[in-house]
Amino acid sequence: MEAASTPDGRRPPQVKPLETEVNTKSERPPLFKKPKKDLKEQEDDATPHFPGPLFPAVRRVATAPLPSRLNVSDLRVSVGDGSAEPASTSASLYDRDWVYPAFLGHHPAKSRVVGLKGSKSLNSNGRGRQVDQGGRRVVLDQKLLDVEKKSSQEIRMDSSKVCEKNSGSGTAKSNNYQNRLVLYLLAFICTVTVPYSFYLHIRVHKLQEENNNLHGLCGDRLVGSIGSENWNWGENALRVYWSNSDRRNLALCSVGFALIVPYLIYKYLDHLPELQSLSKSKRNNQEEVPLRKRIAYIVDVCFSVYPYAKLLALLSATIFLIGFGGLALYAVGDGNFTEALWHSWTFVADAGNHADRVGTGPRIVSVSISSGGMLIFAMMLGLVSDAISEKVDSLRKGKSEVIESNHVLILGWSNKLGSLLKQLAIANKSIGGGVIVVLAERDKEEMEMDITKLEFDFMGTSVICRSGSPLILADLKKVSVSKARAIIVLASDENADQSDARALRVVLSLTGVKEGLKGHVVVEMSDLDNEPLVKLVGGELIETVVAHDVIGRLMIQCALQPGLAQIWEDILGFENAEFYIKQWPQLDGMSFEDVLISFPDAIPCGIKVAADGGKILLNPEDSYTMKQGDEVLVIAEDDDTYSPGPLPKVRRGLFPKVADPPKYPEKILFCGWRRDIDDMIMVLEAFLAPGSELWIFSEVPEKDRERKLIDGGLDLCSLENLRLVHREGNAVIKRHLEILPLETFDSILILADESLEDSIVHSDSRSLATLLLIRDIQSKRLPYKDTKSNSLRLSGFSHSSWISEMQQASDRSIIISEILDSRTRNLVSVSRISDYVLSNELVSMALAMVAEDKQINRVLEELFAEEGNEMSIKPAEFYLYDQEELSFYDIMRRGRQRKEIVIGYRIANAERAIINPSEKSLPRKWSIDDVFVVISVSD
Repeated sequence: MEAASTPDGRRPPQVKPLETEVNTKSERPPLFKKPKKDLKEQEDDATPHFPGPLFPAVRRVATAPLPSRLNVSDLRVSVGDGSAEPASTSASLYDRDWVYPAFLGHHPAKSRVVGLKGSKSLNSNGRGRQVDQGGRRVVLDQKLLDVEKKSSQEIRMDSSKVCEKNSGSGTAKSNNYQNRLVLYLLAFICTVTVPYSFYLHIRVHKLQEENNNLHGLCGDRLVGSIGSENWNWGENALRVYWSNSDRRNLALCSVGFALIVPYLIYKYLDHLPELQSLSKSKRNNQEEVPLRKRIAYIVDVCFSVYPYAKLLALLSATIFLIGFGGLALYAVGDGNFTEALWHSWTFVADAGNHADRVGTGPRIVSVSISSGGMLIFAMMLGLVSDAISEKVDSLRKGKSEVIESNHVLILGWSNKLGSLLKQLAIANKSIGGGVIVVLAERDKEEMEMDITKLEFDFMGTSVICRSGSPLILADLKKVSVSKARAIIVLASDENADQSDARALRVVLSLTGVKEGLKGHVVVEMSDLDNEPLVKLVGGELIETVVAHDVIGRLMIQCALQPGLAQIWEDILGFENAEFYIKQWPQLDGMSFEDVLISFPDAIPCGIKVAADGGKILLNPEDSYTMKQGDEVLVIAEDDDTYSPGPLPKVRRGLFPKVADPPKYPEKILFCGWRRDIDDMIMVLEAFLAPGSELWIFSEVPEKDRERKLIDGGLDLCSLENLRLVHREGNAVIKRHLEILPLETFDSILILADESLEDSIVHSDSRSLATLLLIRDIQSKRLPYKDTKSNSLRLSGFSHSSWISEMQQASDRSIIISEILDSRTRNLVSVSRISDYVLSNELVSMALAMVAEDKQINRVLEELFAEEGNEMSIKPAEFYLYDQEELSFYDIMRRGRQRKEIVIGYRIANAERAIINPSEKSLPRKWSIDDVFVVISVSD
């Protein structure tokens, strides 16, 4: 915008120096400044000020930027009388000065433009000069520069004044603290002196009265017949009275002082400069906290950390109340101090004892003591109630310590716990019962309720539940882990890898027990691949039982030898016959051939060789001679039911020399996919004859099966006896199963699928549905047999019912169902549509047996393995002729000629086999259809 011309026609010069100066000075931060009267006398009323004590009165400096070219007509000029009129509307924006406080951030400072005394209107001549109406010229540039210099000087002077004022405020604060201290001292002196003066006034008044009375009394007695002795007695009595009066008054003042001073100290604790300076020196530049809050925090911490702090505080309060109450009673009463203390205690203990007080003072004091006593006893009742409730809750939640020794400790909770407790209780029956402690991360009441639902007689065995984590050493110490004779670590009901990882952490916790472990540790594993790591961590104290591996191997053995599942149930459980190892010195020097028939109530199966580091030798040679320290492995009813006896007479006789039949190729079907299916395939490869087929029917895609088998360690090219056939489908869909040639399989194994291993209920439901569908398809494809041969088996069912057809189909094909829950197992067994059902109950039996004697684990490992000795069923034609009369000892002798140990038999048409029969020397007739259970070397 062009500037206006002057009257002489010349254009005023541009105000570039002003713009440069303004821009240069605009970088300075805003400062506080104090207005000066001589510079703004005409604008005091028009200029606004910041209110409040924080900001002094300052002139506001405009922060709006000036235009690039300064229009002189927009400037505001003041005349001599102080009145000014704005030249335009925009002029009001630049005529006000602003100062911003520091907390609003950086704002560019702007040069002030002050009004110049002169004419009412101002015109520009284009050359940088200002001319008023009277012809007077004012040089604007020089004036503006002078004003800027004056403004900067004013700002510096204002900032120095502000600093002086701030330093002065600090001095004022210290003076205020000193004044407060003086006031507190005066208040304290008044508080002490006023009661003391009142006390002196009362004392003087009493002394005057007593002096008058004594003068009268002494005058009368001196006039009469009172001797010098009576006068001395009266003088002593007067002295005692005066001394008692002084003591009572002193006691009263002490009580008042003791009640007032603590209140004053608590109320004005933070205002005492000495304590504040002491607390500041100890805080070392920490955040300043009032001393009252710090004391309250310390008291709170003491009550929270130290369990007996509340009792000590209550005891201190009781002693304080009794002491000062007795002192107050002594001050207002007539008795001595000892009686006053006793009365104070009675008022605290029983609030009704103050009813017989006489006088205003004694009644007030007694009521106060009784009120404090009621408060103290209410607090004591609350503490006692809380302590009892806490103890009851601790017992209810299982937080108390178990003080036991030689007990069995179970860590964890799973669906196997019920059957495990049952087996351990049966094992402890011979010793009158034992103690079983369960530590799990569950509520104690829930665990006890679940154990009660088992409805099983524990026969003297006590089950103690405690809530805690096996991963915490404090919880392990709570259940006396170092004194347990056996520790069982159960696998959790979750993914196999997660379960084994948790078992590994528990083993690490057990190895960290400082007192050491008295007994051995039995760890249930879910995956065979994780077993070496646990053994590496635990060392010699660890015995592992791999649940999946045990069930898988048993399923294969039962599929190849029908009836073997029931025999394993009898041997693994403690209800019938089981393995025991014991030393018998009277057998030293005898051969194993004689040792075999030396026990009327047990069957020897092996020798624990002392010379070979305690190695267990199953099915040894007959010529083996017992040495000192050797122990005998037997199958017996219980560890106290057998002992060696005299050698019986055994008839050897002649028996048919029948060789074992050759193995024939078999066709087996797997329904489902297990994580250890590669191990099962390797076991089948060892057991089956060349040319056998294994069909795998699962939802796992065929392209992923080979990868999983290879990752599991299976070399598909090394399979010589087995050929794998893969089929993809859902085992609970009938049309998928109908594609399979179900009538051609020798054995069908229904596996608990890997995808459902986290849910036992869903896994069992799937297995049961698959079993019913397969039996239904087989019943329609297989020809019916004569129903007369199944009259015993089909008793209780209609021949036309669907269950009868399924049972007839089961005679032509063996189905082994893997059922995890024992309750589902009972349902399937009653229906008799599956000949052999295996469940986790067998794993519980194995855990209990290894917990009782860890050496049994080596026996089970050899019997479950594909090499070495195994449990098998042999026909009677291997040992006798039809209807031949023999004793069981005779059959045992004949079995030794086949390098076998006969441990039991099953009569034809009988449902169960008999292991370790009684009356072994009693002869009986045998049928060719009978079978015998033996321990023999696998082919």
